[in-house]
Amino acid sequence: MIPIVLLVLVVLAAAAGVLNRRRVMRTIEREYTGRFPVDANGIVAGAEGFTLNGTNGRHLLLLHGSGDTPQSLRYLADRLNAAGYGVHAPLLPGHGRSPHAFASATAAEYHDAARRALAELSASHAWIGVVGLSMGGALAAKIATESSDVRVLVLLAPYMIVPRDVRVIRKASWLWSPAAPYLRGRGEASVHDPVAQNASRAYGSFSAGALDALDATAVAGHRALPELTMPMLVINSEQDNRIPRALAQETLDAIKAPVERHWLKGCGHVITVDYCKDAVAELVLAFLAGHAG
Repeated sequence: MIPIVLLVLVVLAAAAGVLNRRRVMRTIEREYTGRFPVDANGIVAGAEGFTLNGTNGRHLLLLHGSGDTPQSLRYLADRLNAAGYGVHAPLLPGHGRSPHAFASATAAEYHDAARRALAELSASHAWIGVVGLSMGGALAAKIATESSDVRVLVLLAPYMIVPRDVRVIRKASWLWSPAAPYLRGRGEASVHDPVAQNASRAYGSFSAGALDALDATAVAGHRALPELTMPMLVINSEQDNRIPRALAQETLDAIKAPVERHWLKGCGHVITVDYCKDAVAELVLAFLAGHAG
């Protein structure tokens, strides 16, 4: 009799877990897609990739971060384009669509998309630079080692080393993911400016699959750093909630190429939209002016 009771309890607990998982999934999915209309391709408004034609013959590939979209790079892109640069900012696989799409995207898909975007630019333009924000910095570093066409590399709050607390959460995903497929990402601390925070198309949640893809991408980017030889600019925030200064410094220490380094204050992780976005744009423009000959 007791074993039967235990079996019933196990079955009920499993059923409750499945129901809770579905409830959480529906809630997170509705929250994201409910904020913005979705187009025929399943991409939310404002999250799509974009291309801005330039006038100076120099072109830049901009890569966004994990869970985010090219919207986080639009202000910088407009500033660069006003200075004559052509800009291409693709939407990475699984992003700007739904948390479910984000959960199933892989590091290999991110890498392939970034590599294809670089190859397309290289096929039609002689001068190419790559700019990567957060995880986009890891992708930028990786593809820059694979192509001799990259003249300069700009890394903005590059996510190259996964912090210990995130590693713990990732390794424990077998415990939490069966009942809670998505966890809140505390993304509000990544952007201090409430106006920019409200305009964000970032998911604000993550899954076990998304953490796996982020970890693999970060590791590949960090391993690529010693191989880089082109001039580099790296900008970090002192108040970065995603990348503690010690980890940011460890990333900087792994770079062997000539590198210009800057630390900003008054902004979170997404430095391209936060209060320091103008400082970021000015530093990037000045760096490019010195290396775009």
